[in-house]
Amino acid sequence: MLGLPRLHLRTVGSTNDRARELAQAGAPHGALVTAAAQTAGRGRQGRAWQTQVGAAVTMSMVLRDPPELLTLVAAVAVAETCGPEASIKWPNDVLLDGRKVAGILAEGRPHEGWAVLGIGVNVAVDVALLPDEVRARAGSLGRPPTAVEPFLSSLVLALDRWLGAGPGAVLDAWRARDALVGREVSWAGGTGVADGVDGEGRLLVALDGDAGVVALNAGEVHLGRPGA
Repeated sequence: MLGLPRLHLRTVGSTNDRARELAQAGAPHGALVTAAAQTAGRGRQGRAWQTQVGAAVTMSMVLRDPPELLTLVAAVAVAETCGPEASIKWPNDVLLDGRKVAGILAEGRPHEGWAVLGIGVNVAVDVALLPDEVRARAGSLGRPPTAVEPFLSSLVLALDRWLGAGPGAVLDAWRARDALVGREVSWAGGTGVADGVDGEGRLLVALDGDAGVVALNAGEVHLGRPGA
């Protein structure tokens, strides 16, 4: 049963780190770590994930035998819980009106059969109070702090449902919310037009000048051309 047992902390460095400790100690599938405040949260590329006390869902869940498309599964569940207007920017950002309201970080030990799924959602965050470097791109659901716990409950139910869905259903749902498809993107290796994701969850990009299609497995992707 997802969400049980649950460890809720007033303050923690990183819910993912605490959940990893529990996973290594034998915590069951679905064990959940949440926190009102996180002092050393992180996202992809080692970036800090900053929240305001009691204003965001800050959670990490232990998953045994996780699916290969875990990050896509999580993104679909989060976007669904955020609402019909939420979109997904490959590979793991959930957007509203072009602003990031949620991030996902899956870590684990595949050879040991487990992963930790970390999710942060700005449910009631006041964007005006965020640091300058994140304010321009961050968003919030704009709900009251009392909505954080109900949102978490709905998200756990959505995760339970989508973890049980087949890869085809997950990919269809993800593609329906794709924020990049048909748009010009750039990354460390070049530029092109995003063309959805393949069956392994890789981002497909049609290269400039009819140079074919490349499948990106990881890395940072930006809208538009560098310097544009």
